[in-house]
Amino acid sequence: MIIKVCGITNASDLLAAVDAGATALGFIFHPPSPRYVAPEEYLRLAELVPKHVLKVGVFTAAPLDLAGLDAAQIYGSAPARIPVWRAYRIAASLPTVDLTADAILLDGTASGISYDWALVRSVPKKVILAGGLDASNVAAAITAAQPWGVDACSGIESHPGRKDHAKVRSFVRNAVAAFNARD
Repeated sequence: MIIKVCGITNASDLLAAVDAGATALGFIFHPPSPRYVAPEEYLRLAELVPKHVLKVGVFTAAPLDLAGLDAAQIYGSAPARIPVWRAYRIAASLPTVDLTADAILLDGTASGISYDWALVRSVPKKVILAGGLDASNVAAAITAAQPWGVDACSGIESHPGRKDHAKVRSFVRNAVAAFNARD
């Protein structure tokens, strides 16, 4: 079970996500994003992440070789020296996915946009469900898709790049309850 809070940009949001029970944190290394974190800031933040929480770098091109990253979530086909979570944006149908990746992250066409979660069940790999998830729909998404993990970003923010700590706690609590109910 992976419960990833993505778009971590500051220590307060990082600590709130960890305290809520997130099992993975996403750090976005795409400068145009309002959730971008510079490599040197990531290194400072990474020191605050407990060992049991995964640090996932989110990339749109070849991943940076940054200390401490546990996985690279890559939108594209660049290789990495750490486990790769290959990310795909879904509109109406499921794209052909790279089955050599360690996991597949399926996302909406843009931040906060969802899709038909039932499509996820046909992927024969570990799947992380993303796109439009928040506390109000994560349980339904887990029931419909039966994913390995879930990922939320904009749906748990007070504004771009800043997490709403109450929304983070609710999202994680509802995700954990849904994962536990299916086991």
